[in-house]
Amino acid sequence: MNIIEVKNLTKKYKEKKAVDDLSFEVKEGEILGLLGPNGSGKSTTINCLLSLLNFEKGEIKILNQSMTPTSYEVKKEIGVVFQDVAVFEELNVYDNINFFCGLYITEKEKRKKYIEEAIHFVGLDNYKKYYPCELSGGLLRRLNIACGIAHKPKIIFFDEPTVAVDPQSRNNILDGIKKLRDNGATIIYTTHYMEEVEILCDRVIILDSGRILASGTTDELKTLAKIEEKVTVEIEELDSAYIDELKQKKNRICDL
Repeated sequence: MNIIEVKNLTKKYKEKKAVDDLSFEVKEGEILGLLGPNGSGKSTTINCLLSLLNFEKGEIKILNQSMTPTSYEVKKEIGVVFQDVAVFEELNVYDNINFFCGLYITEKEKRKKYIEEAIHFVGLDNYKKYYPCELSGGLLRRLNIACGIAHKPKIIFFDEPTVAVDPQSRNNILDGIKKLRDNGATIIYTTHYMEEVEILCDRVIILDSGRILASGTTDELKTLAKIEEKVTVEIEELDSAYIDELKQKKNRICDL
């Protein structure tokens, strides 16, 4: 089942097309990676999907409903973790998560349960009373994720969540995203790190200048790109007769 469908999406900034006639779908229960360099249109695409930006042309359906700024019932099923950390500095860890979860879950006991589960999920059990300014960069990213997923959304958007974090925190974040998928969430993950999509994603779309350059599994993309290992060896004063002999080898794998 397609949980997200995008058809002919086009978004312009003045005369520049940030997203250029983009079409793709996201299957229920998969992690879809949007891969591309800075300025390729990843974040703009996400913002259009969330109806945070108007666009010139195209159609977006989420959960089989047309996505508009007033699609509140659909938006209740969506969690968002932006690249820039968005939490309240004057609230501690628990109260930050409580605020964001409370936007969707009004029942007090249910919300308390969800908050505790989110805190445990991101490993902030020992930091409930800490304020954002007291957290390391990696812990702050984890808080950002907890605020976005506490209400248990069906669809979660991650926009480069591992930017500027240490390797240990990065691994914890990636492991957490896998667990979310295993628990039933559908995830759209934007990054420009190929190694992250290899670890996480069931399917990948490579964007550049707002267009799809290629799509498929990581293995399919590697085959398409004909990726091979190349080793360069520099040798001084190699005998010319030996070079001639190597060139004549039928199965040689080197370029001389």
